[in-house]
Amino acid sequence: MTETRPVLELERLREAVKGSAAAFRCRRRLQSAGGEGDKVFPPTFAGAVYAIEQRRVPGREGPVTCVLLDSVQSQANRMELALQEAIDAEQITMPLLVVDFSEHGPTGDIEDDKETGKLIDAVGKVTSLQVPHRLADAILRDSDLDGVAFRKSDKGRALNQVSLANATPLFELCPTALVFGMWDSTGPKGGLGPKFERAIVSEIVGVGAEVGDLRRGVRRDPLEIRAAVKVLKAADKSWTVAEPKAKGAGIDAPSGVNHSSIIFPEQREKKTDKNTYDGVTMEYAEQTTTLSLICLRRLRFPLNGAPSADKDAAARTVLAALGLAAATLAFESGVGLRSRCLLWPDGPMEWELLERPGATPARFSLTGDAAIKLLNDAIASAEAVKLPWTKNPIVLKPSTGKGRPENLVELVRLSQLEATKESGETT
Repeated sequence: MTETRPVLELERLREAVKGSAAAFRCRRRLQSAGGEGDKVFPPTFAGAVYAIEQRRVPGREGPVTCVLLDSVQSQANRMELALQEAIDAEQITMPLLVVDFSEHGPTGDIEDDKETGKLIDAVGKVTSLQVPHRLADAILRDSDLDGVAFRKSDKGRALNQVSLANATPLFELCPTALVFGMWDSTGPKGGLGPKFERAIVSEIVGVGAEVGDLRRGVRRDPLEIRAAVKVLKAADKSWTVAEPKAKGAGIDAPSGVNHSSIIFPEQREKKTDKNTYDGVTMEYAEQTTTLSLICLRRLRFPLNGAPSADKDAAARTVLAALGLAAATLAFESGVGLRSRCLLWPDGPMEWELLERPGATPARFSLTGDAAIKLLNDAIASAEAVKLPWTKNPIVLKPSTGKGRPENLVELVRLSQLEATKESGETT
């Protein structure tokens, strides 16, 4: 029978943040959704290889072969996406910057959009939860707030003054930068720009991994089109059937225009070649998530230059609740990491509080609904001591080259045009 854990509530979280507790921790085992022994596909890195290494695992005498299934950066992106989905569902409100590309197209007529300078593919709205570098991202930097370059606006200039001793502007504009980390290295101070370490770190690793052999398979064409029948490809991607025995530029097999059965891949001698590995099998996967309260305690939140222990504690509690909510909501959305890498946890999720060295960690349960309530309660407490918490999005417009040299819209449009010239491999 599974033991019922108490739900983590605001007062207990506040005590942990104000006290000397080191961190909240969640460790859980997962298996492929297909069951033990089923293959999973890790991410590939430079050279089309998996990130494989030897790790020490509790209970094992020697090192164990492990493979990275989801990196710290990728996990952070998934947690931010979970927060964005909670905002879209109106479950939470939080400070958010939005870059709105809507007025720049597209109309749906690709050739017309190419002629009129419209975007070819819709970008819509991009938020500070979706850009790679949070508040310090170039997408925000190269956008305008009320007709002024964001970094030269009143709100954007505040980023030049943030530090561990003055994190209030970030709390007001982009609190996730204080949870997931940020370095303003492309701002006016360059490498001296403010840097905030990650307070929450998560990773998924496959333990006892065995790499598969060469990938083999066939994509079968129901029309049974034969490779011996050649086609002539034109620059605009149209094609015609080539004359028998035709040779020269543009002559290709039907697979060059995505017709006919395709056997993949060709045999390769080196195991580092693209598409060589065929997934891994593993004993189990383990996800480890840690929220550092020590990291949060380094942050100060003065208002109008006046320090306040109460405001510091309230802001840190909000950030802790934000990290816990992000992780919990991401956990509940499922662990579908990529094609053929769907994982399923062995048991329910629990959080441990590392409170005193040598003591058994206190354990708490936290569902998505409870995490949202915890966050909203923490926000209400922070507002009660007059900490700023912007509930309506701040909307920016992408630069267009009018009145300033940067033209973000044109950069996106030309990149989309280049993408239309590319053709991906079908596997």
